[in-house]
Amino acid sequence: MRCFCYKTERGATTFVTKVIPFFMPKRLLKYKNYDVHSITTTTSDGRQNANIATWVMQTAMGGTHLVVALYQLDYTIELVRESGILNVNLLTTQQTGLIRKLGRLSGREKDKFSNLPHAFDQRGCPYLTEAIGYVQCRVLHTTNAGDHDLFICEVLKQIVLNPDKAVLTNDYLKEKKIVRG
Repeated sequence: MRCFCYKTERGATTFVTKVIPFFMPKRLLKYKNYDVHSITTTTSDGRQNANIATWVMQTAMGGTHLVVALYQLDYTIELVRESGILNVNLLTTQQTGLIRKLGRLSGREKDKFSNLPHAFDQRGCPYLTEAIGYVQCRVLHTTNAGDHDLFICEVLKQIVLNPDKAVLTNDYLKEKKIVRG
């Protein structure tokens, strides 16, 4: 409880008591909900990888550009820097198993595409065939943004594969206790 003191128009002092909850959330951004994506990429020598990303945003009207935030320590970011291409796969609620497979294991030592339904676009870049769809991107620019790098990308194509499936979101993952809130 806090007590506030202020003067009224007539000069009298008024005391107001206000109850302030003991627990107040400290982080506003934890209330945001994000769609869950897998970023897939390949290099000219055939190395490929996939990861999980929630920080993907359209940056131009008409969907001509995207920004993708990738964690600086991931193997995927190395391959995207080298190749300059990636696919942004919009995951479905039926793909929650990919959080562990693509998000918590490194592709440096393990082939993340083994037993993972996927195909390749005309550039040879993998995409996930059970996703809602994917966006083919070409990296235009990269900038450092804390522990992530932002990849500003030109959208080359948008392909819808499974339009009737539900979009996987961070809130869904928290509700199912797959990730912490």
